[in-house]
Amino acid sequence: MFAVVRIGPTQYKVSVGDSIEAANMVGEVGDIVTLSEVLLIDDNGKTTLGTPTVKGASVKATIDAHHKGEKIHVRRFKSKVRERRHIGFRAQLTRLQITAIHA
Repeated sequence: MFAVVRIGPTQYKVSVGDSIEAANMVGEVGDIVTLSEVLLIDDNGKTTLGTPTVKGASVKATIDAHHKGEKIHVRRFKSKVRERRHIGFRAQLTRLQITAIHA
């Protein structure tokens, strides 16, 4: 059994027991989060597709950790002007452990 959920602008394919890293979510470590934007549920070959979401479906997850992602380096260079810029960015992420899928 798996489901496709939307967290912010990103979609994730999840099953029970999976661990995913999503954009920063509100909550403390150990809190249970309900993800209500379920786009698709597959239960052993029986697929339910939402328009746009599946009514009454939800995914329960536990917050494992809050951490920073890998650093992204952005470099900009313009020739003949001697302009060079370097910018770094680290996204705030939340690690979720999927505990249950309710259809």
